[in-house]
Amino acid sequence: MTGSQGPPGLQQPVSAGIVAALVGYTSSFAVVITGLTAVGATPGQAASGLLALCVAQAVGMWWLSRRHRMPLILVWSTPGVALLAGTGSLDGGWPVAIGAFLVAGAAYVVTGLWPALGRLISLIPAPIAQAMLAGVVLELCLAPVTALTENPGAIVPIAVVWLLGMRVAPRWAVPAAFVAAGVVIGVDMVRQGSTIAGSSLLPELSLTAPAWSWAAMIGIALPLYVVTMASQNVPGVAIMKSLGYAVPWRSSMVTAGVSTMAAATAGGPSVNLAAISAALAAGPPAGPDPGRRWIAAQSAAATYLVLAVASAALAALVAVAPAGVIATVAGLALLGTLADALSSALTESAGREAAAITFLVAASGISALGIGSAFWALVAGLVIHLVLDLRPARRP
Repeated sequence: MTGSQGPPGLQQPVSAGIVAALVGYTSSFAVVITGLTAVGATPGQAASGLLALCVAQAVGMWWLSRRHRMPLILVWSTPGVALLAGTGSLDGGWPVAIGAFLVAGAAYVVTGLWPALGRLISLIPAPIAQAMLAGVVLELCLAPVTALTENPGAIVPIAVVWLLGMRVAPRWAVPAAFVAAGVVIGVDMVRQGSTIAGSSLLPELSLTAPAWSWAAMIGIALPLYVVTMASQNVPGVAIMKSLGYAVPWRSSMVTAGVSTMAAATAGGPSVNLAAISAALAAGPPAGPDPGRRWIAAQSAAATYLVLAVASAALAALVAVAPAGVIATVAGLALLGTLADALSSALTESAGREAAAITFLVAASGISALGIGSAFWALVAGLVIHLVLDLRPARRP
């Protein structure tokens, strides 16, 4: 009887890894497609980017977890792709975005090999980095509100399912909202008499030769790197530490950077350490024995390889969605990110002015010299911070 049940202690870590991958994927793949499309990707190129991310992070986490016997989870940067959605297409289009993705990946590698770069980035006050993130995702989070007024018949069912999910099972609220969106899209296709070509359902990598521009380096690569470090890699290390694991920083950053660069020419913007998913795969749900929880990362890697096959079909479904439907799912997926970023940015009274200015500039969507608002928000916030920080201290 015991032999038929499989090796002892495997069921919990395996199931935890599957859940971590499913929650991470279904909660934010719509944001990935939205962000890639915003910087110039065609639907096919966006599907390729989603496919490349799944494969690259699966291979990376398989290698990391097997080498270090830790539940080290790699994911895409949801805040990073939300930043892409707020940046929009630059001069040079999709090829310069690809070049920026490669530079961001190289920066992760350098961060792992040269700790001084990590220390330099850590000098950016956390409230400013979080305020920039909040400003970038604000427009996406407003999408459900604007879409509700323009297409209530399609948006109300999605919002209701999400709200009920938040009440009953918050972890699955966004995946449930996507299922509701799929039903809405299906009903609309039947009503319109439209279909999806079978060839578009097959996963396919679309490689793009990179191009280089200073605007893309400053407007995409730098903010993508800063946001990912501040909201994914550093919190991911902290969460793992709270669960009793000392993350191998150099190995993790180099692996994340190499994985990013491997996925970049196929459209993948960033592979990095997980934050929320790390808690799912490295915590008690993965079993009572911390020494065996690394198996959760192995099962998560296998799950992402399976999910990679669905990338083209999901992108095709997104392409035929009624107006506002996918933007609504993406906005709902980012509400937690917006709330956390605003809380981190404005909780402390010290430096609140700099954080507020950073948020406003990022949310404005301005563009100057071909560079988007995320970079200018960082500049404005740092200038305000330095000026106010240099105020003479009051004498007692």
